[in-house]
Amino acid sequence: MELVLDVYKRPYDERFPVVCLDESPRQLIAEVKVPIPASPGQPARYDYEYKRCGTCNIFMANEPLAGARMVEVTERKTKVDWALFVKKIASRYERAEKITLVMDNLNTHSPGSLYEAFMPEKAKELWDRFEFVFTPKHGSWLNMAEIELNVLIGQCLNRRIADIEVMRSEVEAWESARNGMKAGVNWQFTTEDARIKLKRLYPTFEA
Repeated sequence: MELVLDVYKRPYDERFPVVCLDESPRQLIAEVKVPIPASPGQPARYDYEYKRCGTCNIFMANEPLAGARMVEVTERKTKVDWALFVKKIASRYERAEKITLVMDNLNTHSPGSLYEAFMPEKAKELWDRFEFVFTPKHGSWLNMAEIELNVLIGQCLNRRIADIEVMRSEVEAWESARNGMKAGVNWQFTTEDARIKLKRLYPTFEA
């Protein structure tokens, strides 16, 4: 936890960007009955019944200090899918000397995934572009990409969407608008706060 918090204290440096990565599964859901649109004094109404149309996955990478994010909707979240998204992050930051990537300990989040997706030379080249920093187990709340995902879901995906292409279009529009705003994350939690508020998690020593 303290390692992640130390990373968040680093000042902005375009040569060494700090990027947070997270992902979220989403259900594709269709309406069974036509919704009743809103009218004066009456909100829109939707039937409780719906039809499942499969699932998809959303990758989120955001650079809080720059107010920038990358979002991609994929059909799955395999090791190869993760590796391909990491490659896109590397391309976005092609001028960076080293990219610090903060993420959780999901089993797909490992250098080995790069070797499943690319030839060894390319996998090693990508690996060398990154410094991987992992949030602790049960500590995914330390990942600022999770905050950004919650914003995306609340502003854009808080309704039934049945088609993955529609979801991609909606997410792309949201990403463009939010990047245009350069919306960042005002992170306030520090190591000092952790040692006070999460004191129970630290070992105790007798004087």
